[in-house]
Amino acid sequence: MSHTLTFVDACTQSHFHAMSLIHALGWRDTYRGHVPDDYLDREVTDTRWVPYFQEDYETGRCHGLLLYQGDAPVSCITYGPARVGPSPRQSSLVQFDSRGYEGWGEIVSFYTHPQHRGQGYGGLLFERAVQRLREMGHRDAFVFVLRENLAARRFYARHGFAWDGTHADIPFPPDTMCVDLRYTKRLM
Repeated sequence: MSHTLTFVDACTQSHFHAMSLIHALGWRDTYRGHVPDDYLDREVTDTRWVPYFQEDYETGRCHGLLLYQGDAPVSCITYGPARVGPSPRQSSLVQFDSRGYEGWGEIVSFYTHPQHRGQGYGGLLFERAVQRLREMGHRDAFVFVLRENLAARRFYARHGFAWDGTHADIPFPPDTMCVDLRYTKRLM
């Protein structure tokens, strides 16, 4: 396999399927024990996010970016303007209150294939997305991270992001509440 690294803007069904698979693997690996197992088993399918990535591409709501090592997608990220309101990727119950963050950029989702973690791929992709948010004119950016995900929190801190004291409560049926912390960074 080639070790050539290539950034690819997600724009085809193949890209959307690769991103959805990486997301599903990341969810199953990262959120087990924090999100109800029956929710993960029932809802987090390999193709769950394909229609959302396609819609994001078609509407320009946010942008998808993949990092390939040769022909293999190893990491993916979505980024764009800060979200306000329900998130179709979770449920209509989820609200991201971004009042006070108007004009900010957001890393909406970010996962590295579990078999490719620890090789620097995620950092390369993350920095490219942050650079693109800056180029889009966002002076500041944020990313939400599960409070208990200490590895991700350390990753974001290494990239200059810090918890700003705010959070979003994310309900998962039947009775689980996850807390996502908002990590922020000044871009300009």
